Amino acid sequence: MELLRDVLKPMIAGLGITRKRLSRQKVTIQYPEQKRELYPRTRWRHVLTRYDSGLERCIGCSLCAGACPARCIYVQADENTDEARFSPGERYAVRYEINMIRCIFCGFCQEACPTGAIVLRQDFELANYKREDFIYTKEMLLEPMRS
Repeated sequence: MELLRDVLKPMIAGLGITRKRLSRQKVTIQYPEQKRELYPRTRWRHVLTRYDSGLERCIGCSLCAGACPARCIYVQADENTDEARFSPGERYAVRYEINMIRCIFCGFCQEACPTGAIVLRQDFELANYKREDFIYTKEMLLEPMRS
């Protein structure tokens, strides 16, 4: 009787769950042409945004790096000059890097940014073949200039 209760009953229950799953209609999505709808709060690819004037929003404050629990963000700041102005503030990020292998996509960097410079968008195509390609530089993250 113990054998029936301890071994066979869970096995039969597990096979019942499998039978229910097999009877459902299968959904196949042809990936490159069709994409599944993502949840509204999905966070994937990091993007450094710009103002409408073309200036970078990032002021090099490093609050995103401080808020990151995985310590995957590195920001090196420098002073803006009248000849070379990159952001509206006194400083700008000369170097902005994110190690995507370490990133846990928590969104704390987005929440910590006072200017809204770093945002996580729903672009989830992040695959690469070499580890070096997973270190995203400022040039890779920066939003292109609008025409």
